[in-house]
Amino acid sequence: MGTVVALAGQVGGARLADGLRRLRGKDLAVIVNTGDDHEIFGLAFSPDIDTMLYTLGGIASPAAGWEPAGETYALHDMLHRLGSGQRVRVGDRSLALPLLRTEALREECSLSRVTLGLCKTLGIEARVLPMSNDPVRTVVVTDGGHVSYHEYLTELECEPVVKGFMYAGADAARIPDEVLEALYAPDLEAIVLCPANPYHTIAPILAVQGMRELLRQCGAPVIAVSPIVGDRALKGAAGKMMRELGHEVSARRAALEYYRLIDGFVVDSVDEAAADGIRACGIDVAVAPTIMRSEDDRVALAQVVLDLAQLVRARKEAERSA
Repeated sequence: MGTVVALAGQVGGARLADGLRRLRGKDLAVIVNTGDDHEIFGLAFSPDIDTMLYTLGGIASPAAGWEPAGETYALHDMLHRLGSGQRVRVGDRSLALPLLRTEALREECSLSRVTLGLCKTLGIEARVLPMSNDPVRTVVVTDGGHVSYHEYLTELECEPVVKGFMYAGADAARIPDEVLEALYAPDLEAIVLCPANPYHTIAPILAVQGMRELLRQCGAPVIAVSPIVGDRALKGAAGKMMRELGHEVSARRAALEYYRLIDGFVVDSVDEAAADGIRACGIDVAVAPTIMRSEDDRVALAQVVLDLAQLVRARKEAERSA
């Protein structure tokens, strides 16, 4: 067994990362999207990092994985009583990580160091790493103009028609040393693209200067898991975005979002009929249940991903020796 690097964000990505953590422990590094980062009341919020920390730390709410369990909203209610127009409903416990992060960043501690420190505090053996310590912001191009993803989600409630995406700052953002170390590991077993919105979660990571090329060059099998089951996204607006960008909402389309990057793709059992079409694109396919309702589901899907990576590696080695 070797080390594993996962690219992730959102609740689904965090759940698969948790399955990988249960199989690999300290030999897992998770590169997390920061394109959705934003400020509220001067505090630095990193939604995908926090979701990952709550999940891997075992303190995520079962019903809302982006929050810690037992969340309350006394501060939010008081702010509105005092006339605040802030629409984002931030819980009391959810303020702890942004408060600590903001303080550390003001003391010129990198986001990577802050996040690794929080891993240690929460007892997380795996390394949770931001995709860059430099600011990258996802911009949604809509029929009404350009807006940040945060505004699109919270203020506009995902209503405008999506025409495209931009990742401001990605072309100048540097890959952190900790991410380079993980991807250059001599025993790298697999790179996993966790199930998440391909446009505002995985694409910003891939857009960081040199990231896509590095993933291609590192030599390990690259395996993605479909965020589409049947004809819909399990969470979020991925299906809506696909339709508005002129694509069919399907597992095959999700695989094509990573064309020429991935070696293997895991589709849900209900999408087994799509497997041959994906294989025709030169991508190995595994079919398995991908909906993770329990901890056992997370581990089972993680094992399917690692097994597919092993099959891809064996096939490539056989082709080289033929």
